[in-house]
Amino acid sequence: MLLLAFEAFVSLVFLALLAIDLLPQQRASEDQRKTGYNPRALVIVPCKGTDLTLKENLVSIRSQDFGRYGVIAVVDSEDDDAVPVIRSAKVRYIVSRRVSKMASGKVNAMLTAMSRFRDFDVYAIADSDITVGRMWLKELVLPLASMGTGLSTMFPVFEPKAGFWSKVKHVWGFVGEGLMKRDSTRFGWGGSMAFRKEMVSVKDIGFIKNSRYSVSDDICMTKIARAKGLGIAYTEASRPKVNSDDGFAAFAEWSTRQTALSILGYGRNFYYGIAFYSAEALVFLSGISLSIYANPVFMILFLHLVQSEVKAYIRSGRKDPEIAAIVAMMPFLYLANLFIANGKRSIKWRGSTYRIR
Repeated sequence: MLLLAFEAFVSLVFLALLAIDLLPQQRASEDQRKTGYNPRALVIVPCKGTDLTLKENLVSIRSQDFGRYGVIAVVDSEDDDAVPVIRSAKVRYIVSRRVSKMASGKVNAMLTAMSRFRDFDVYAIADSDITVGRMWLKELVLPLASMGTGLSTMFPVFEPKAGFWSKVKHVWGFVGEGLMKRDSTRFGWGGSMAFRKEMVSVKDIGFIKNSRYSVSDDICMTKIARAKGLGIAYTEASRPKVNSDDGFAAFAEWSTRQTALSILGYGRNFYYGIAFYSAEALVFLSGISLSIYANPVFMILFLHLVQSEVKAYIRSGRKDPEIAAIVAMMPFLYLANLFIANGKRSIKWRGSTYRIR
């Protein structure tokens, strides 16, 4: 009797996952393309230390097919290891002011540049670890032609450049890409994000400086746009890539930090994540046990995994057999991230420690 009840429960969970798989995804924003929109844009690139391909990244950012724009790198000090690379990439830089004691170094860098360079119509924020194509800035800025759009953003492809854990990061990033597909879960990813100058008022700057979310530009800018009733546009055209050579330790720190920030900004993500990934793990483990010890027909429970594998291979564009194994382990990895991150009271980010509770 207990076995029948368990089989029925697992079957219902399996059907629920299939239903979620079949939900239509929204297309990336395409309707704001006005050919006459030609704002003056400033790309702000906060830099601290040297990323894997920092010079290549900076050169790609300053080599845009865009009308009127400037690029400014922002460092914490003249002694930063990034400074020689910035100079060799022929990018102008300034030293950040500590605008807020609560804010992260990146948020301070963003506010410093915005206060110093006020004669731009649009600000774009670019992480120093992204490599972009020549049309990146144009595609990022175009949706802002619509006054109903507060933020425009892109989510990157994490390009593996080393071993197994860099490939895990590649697949892990598909979650963020999936969140971008729906307006209800979309957020401004601070590594590739743009907004009009007038969206950020003096009051908004005060919020950024002093709120509990000031550790993350992603959270602050998303909440400002939502509070104003403005949309967040997402475009997949000319998406940036992040070259990754992460080993286990680097990946674990990165994925836990990303999850902790997600929970900080959107507490419901913890409960949604626990429910969804527990369901995936349950169906996967039940598919193994029930097909062996009850009835081979329960191999149908692997259908959800097969669908996930197909999606991952399509998104990845890589013919790598390790991706199949990585997709199978992801629910367990996401659950570990959620539980560990939910207990975090602080995070480490580029050599600095920030309290998040």
